[in-house]
Formats: sequence, structure tokens, C-alpha cells
Amino acid sequence: MKHTEQQRTVLLLGASRGIGLGLVTEYLARGWRVIATQRSLTVAPALCELAADADGALTILSADIDRPDDIAALARRLEGITLDLLFVVAGVSDDPNQTIGQISTDEFTRVMVTNALSPLRAIERLAEHVRADGSIAVMSSALGSVAGNTTGGYEAYRASKAALNMLMRSYAARAGGNRSLLALMPGWVKTDMGGPDAPVEVKDSTAGLADTIEKHAGQPGLVFVDYQDNQIAW
Repeated sequence: MKHTEQQRTVLLLGASRGIGLGLVTEYLARGWRVIATQRSLTVAPALCELAADADGALTILSADIDRPDDIAALARRLEGITLDLLFVVAGVSDDPNQTIGQISTDEFTRVMVTNALSPLRAIERLAEHVRADGSIAVMSSALGSVAGNTTGGYEAYRASKAALNMLMRSYAARAGGNRSLLALMPGWVKTDMGGPDAPVEVKDSTAGLADTIEKHAGQPGLVFVDYQDNQIAW
């Protein structure tokens, strides 16, 4: 696939495996130019395979979302590139059975920093490369819904995604402009994080996410929806 003036560009932060890797596959299949990041300096074999068949449409860069210097370096690498979509996919989980009274301070900090602080820091730093009417998305979760929490469990993870949603709402109010902003729930997906019993295949989740982003493209404001574009209560 050769680049054209009409070819759209997406930056996927956290794309070496799972849903992130699936999104690389999905956007390449849709004819997009894809810039994918991973934490390791050694390129993941799956990304290497995709790059070999992408005819130059896939660029793989190293960046740890938790390291502001990495994000600053990434911003410099993007000089002269205009993004149609910035999608922060990276995230971590913890033991879902661990209550807030049991979790260590270090573990709580790790989950909150990676799932809430780092995504918004990245958006703040990289938004200048996104078209004025482009799209910015973060990978949220229905577990981050305050209104929807009627069962408990996943306490630190829920808190981190609720914090992510709140920070996205603050960003939307302060700097959203004409961009489409999305907090996205990928579904319970069969990945290392989701586990083998998850009912949603990666390819179905990523196709739905891409369709949902496309549906909201050009519509200013923030939405909290799942991969099938169903609204989720904040």
C-alpha cells in the first residue's frame, strides 16, 4: 500500500499486543497510515510481521507512556506529521479481588499513574499534532462508571478508569475545541488481561472500536461509549 495525500494517520500508544495490536491490524486493513508505540526497544514479533506486509504504512516507535521524557521524544519524532486520530490504548490491571484496604501504596500508584495520569499527560503533549477537527480517544472501561458500580470488585482498577474519565471530562471542558473525544469500552475481550473466558474476540472489538470512532468523527465533544457505540453512564 502506497501513501497518498488522502491517507489518514493514527497514532496508537500501546500497540505491541492484545487490543492495541488488533487495532494496528484493523487500521492497516482500512488503509490508514499507522504509528504504533511499544515500551520495549526490541520490536514485538507480531508488530514486525505486520510491518513486513504493510508496504511502509506502519511505523513502530518506542515509548513508555509512564515516562514523560519518552512522550516528549515521541512528540519531536512527530514533527511535521498531522494525526487524524490519537488513541491511548496502554493500560494495566491489578488483582481484581484485592480490596482498597489490601492494596499496597506502590501498586495503587502504579495502576493510577498508568491508567489515568499518563494517558492525559500524553494527550496534553501530543494533541498539537492532532487535526483541529480530528479525534482523540482513550481506552476506558464500563468498570469506570460510578453510576454502574453496583457489585464492587476491581476496586483499584475501577478507580483508575473513573479517574481517567474525569480527567477526560476536564480536558474536554478546557481544551476540547472541535475535536471528537472518546472514552471507549472495548468489551470483555479475550486477551492476556481479559482472560480466555472473555466472550469478545479481539477482531470484533477492534472493528467495533474503529467503527465507533469513525461514527463520531467530526462531532465535537466527549462521549463515553462501548465498542458497539452504546452509551455508558458516567
